[in-house]
Amino acid sequence: MTKQTHSLLLSGLLAAFMLPAAAQTSTTPSTANPPATVNQRKENQQDRIGNGVESGQLTAGETHNLEKKESAVNHEEHDMRKLDNGHLTTADRATLNQQQNHLSKQVYADKHNAAVQNTNPKTEVGQRQRNQQERIGQGIKSGQMTAGEAARTEGHSAAINHEIHNDRAANGGKLTAAERGQVNRQQNRNSARIYRAKHNGRRQ
Repeated sequence: MTKQTHSLLLSGLLAAFMLPAAAQTSTTPSTANPPATVNQRKENQQDRIGNGVESGQLTAGETHNLEKKESAVNHEEHDMRKLDNGHLTTADRATLNQQQNHLSKQVYADKHNAAVQNTNPKTEVGQRQRNQQERIGQGIKSGQMTAGEAARTEGHSAAINHEIHNDRAANGGKLTAAERGQVNRQQNRNSARIYRAKHNGRRQ
């Protein structure tokens, strides 16, 4: 056998061995990055909402509405798992994925619209509201506050903001001493709610 023939045979054998390996390698990326699970998407959405609350991109009212919807999806998932011994069927996952897609779009829209929370308030009332928003945002991101708990506390925050707005509109942009006292009591109660929600052991 000549050296040239020997080389050709070796090249052919090497190519035959490399083909299966190349085919195997080409399929690896699709399995290396599987689609996000329901729980991974839920955690990602909560992080996005929490960041929006902390940055002021999401108002208390917007967060209240988003977290109410997130809580409803969580309840539906719980009921689905209850019917199938803790598991989700393919149809269940498809339904939840659609709902999460819709909620994801709303999170994006709310974070990029003109409505924002004041992140640099000059008044004591405004500073307390800002501090509470930061605490809620941290609780959402850390998982210390469930979607339902966040929805309730942000509902109270939105109501306080609305009352402050109306009081100022009626008094040339200012709050009277009595109004400040009333708002302070409401903020105290909401502060206590935030603390309880973050320390009651329930997690997202």
